[in-house]
Amino acid sequence: MPKATTKEKVEAPKETGSARVYRRLRDEILRVELAPGSSLDEVGLSERFDLSRSPIREALVRLSGEGLVQIMPNRSVVVTPMEFDKMPEFLDALDLMQRVVTRFAAIHRTAADLERIRAAQLAFEREAGNALATGDAISMIEQNFEFHMAIALACRNTYFADTYRRLLQEGRRLLFFHFQYQKLDPNLTIAEMAGDHTGMVAAIETHDADKAEHEAHVHAVQFRGRFMEFLNQNLTAKLSLQYTG
Repeated sequence: MPKATTKEKVEAPKETGSARVYRRLRDEILRVELAPGSSLDEVGLSERFDLSRSPIREALVRLSGEGLVQIMPNRSVVVTPMEFDKMPEFLDALDLMQRVVTRFAAIHRTAADLERIRAAQLAFEREAGNALATGDAISMIEQNFEFHMAIALACRNTYFADTYRRLLQEGRRLLFFHFQYQKLDPNLTIAEMAGDHTGMVAAIETHDADKAEHEAHVHAVQFRGRFMEFLNQNLTAKLSLQYTG
């Protein structure tokens, strides 16, 4: 008589202290709850999270690798400043690299690449819906990064992909501001938020390099336009005008 087998319960791995600190600080930086340029003190963070300084330091190094914090020569740590005067240069670079990786992805993608890109697209649409429902864009921002990196990996050029990754990481806070502006429109839909992605995927699927590059450029231009509108609107809103008779 065969032995009865028992199913073992598989538990999800417990989140490490370093991962918890990384995730919390990342979210606070992306929401701009931790202001650009603000100091992050290891001792204060250790007390806040009730952890030793070692996992705190690990989390800060990870955030530094993503461009969200800067570790200074004197070992102090600050949230990476946002240099708004350099935004046009950043947006030009993002546009160029987005066109490059999307064009090469259309040329070189495999069936497995396309499957990953489609999965990332669907995940973005799901999180866009959640963002519209809750007003919290953090998961959508992360899925946007995963979508574009799925395309970058399909371009089969590690130099292009690594440069694009750095730009996307630096731009995550910009996407937070971008969504704050978008959601002012009461008629905003998931289809509108994901429409550019859909065009890019369709061009990559058919190996249409010219169309893929065009869709990527349109996506970058629209992002640029909305972000600059948001920036101008909010900068002028802070001006106090006094009239004298």
